[in-house]
Amino acid sequence: MNKNPDKGHIALLGWSLNAIEAAANFDRRYVVVAPDWAEEYCQKHDIPYLSWNFERLNDRSLEIAETLKEMGVDVAIPLFEETVEWAGAINSVLLDSPRLYGQSLLLRDKALMKRRAQLGGIRVGIFEEAHDKDDVIRFLKRVNQTLLKLDGDPNDPIHLKAFDKAGCLGHRVIRTPDEVDTIPEEEFPVLMESHLDGWEFAVEAWIHDGKIAFLNISEYVTLGYSVFVPASPELERYRPQITAQIEKLIKAFDISFGLIHPEYFVTSDGEMYFGEVAYRPPGFKVFELLERVYGFNAYQASMLVFDPKSTAEEVADFFPREVVDADGYAGCFGVYPRLRVVSRLEIPEEVEDDPYFESHELTPPLQETVTKRTAFGTHWGLIYFKGDEPHRMRDLLKHMEELDFYV
Repeated sequence: MNKNPDKGHIALLGWSLNAIEAAANFDRRYVVVAPDWAEEYCQKHDIPYLSWNFERLNDRSLEIAETLKEMGVDVAIPLFEETVEWAGAINSVLLDSPRLYGQSLLLRDKALMKRRAQLGGIRVGIFEEAHDKDDVIRFLKRVNQTLLKLDGDPNDPIHLKAFDKAGCLGHRVIRTPDEVDTIPEEEFPVLMESHLDGWEFAVEAWIHDGKIAFLNISEYVTLGYSVFVPASPELERYRPQITAQIEKLIKAFDISFGLIHPEYFVTSDGEMYFGEVAYRPPGFKVFELLERVYGFNAYQASMLVFDPKSTAEEVADFFPREVVDADGYAGCFGVYPRLRVVSRLEIPEEVEDDPYFESHELTPPLQETVTKRTAFGTHWGLIYFKGDEPHRMRDLLKHMEELDFYV
């Protein structure tokens, strides 16, 4: 495809074939910045490539920014949680805006992030940092004391999360002091949060020039298992409040461009609580689900809003209208084996025969013994569905939890 020299030159930080394919089919010049194992593939497929290993930021970190600047790159786009900080550091040089690095730290450290949100007048649950197991036990007791629990009442759970990992990685739910003993020492320090009872959902918002260009609400059926887009009418009715929350977030974190992926809870009385925000594409292939129902490529959407040379008209023309332009509902389910020992992959007939079933990316098991999941583990692959009815989609994704795919 012909690349437009008047548009920005983009660096993609991290390795994602879907993002690379989107860039190859978009009208902007691009370069992929990835570890050296990607070099051979890039040479073979004529992919513009720069080798860089994303270890911790250190004295050499500025080298990459200078190299990209010499290549004429205008902006760096993070594709994964681990490259958000790098994008901030690089863009602070490329866009001559030192605050972008500080902003990226807020978008990486979950404790700093919650404090910043709180300062911006955004509602969050109770949270604290823990440096050891004693801190966790104290927090568990204090939260339940605050909730006026009596002796013998079951504890309200607390959540433990890694400071700087993506989504569900390192996420544990703790209900009793005994469970605290199961936490390995190397997981500390962690962020502790009170439990919020409510409907958890995620948002993908593309921001250009400080304004929302497109806002999608992703409905979780079961956190860590299943999601579909657009959301059901029951969740979509909160769109005005959700939009107001995202505007608050943009202001609190001083975001002028890019894609944000925040998570929220809405409680039974309609209050919105902020969970966390990521400055990268969401997990669970939500970008691919969006393309399935809206027809636009969400990676290209990100390149568009990140590019300082994009115009407001170009951005407005790119995006469809939220919800009304969606052609049905697309969802996916992450499969975890339910048995301790498995020997083969077997997709239940009822799944393949379902009119909503589209495809799957499950592979035969590599090992027979299924590793016990501590915290939220990693699924073994996704199954994709598409259909016209949100409630049927929700029930179908929920039903998947009862089926065995590995036997």
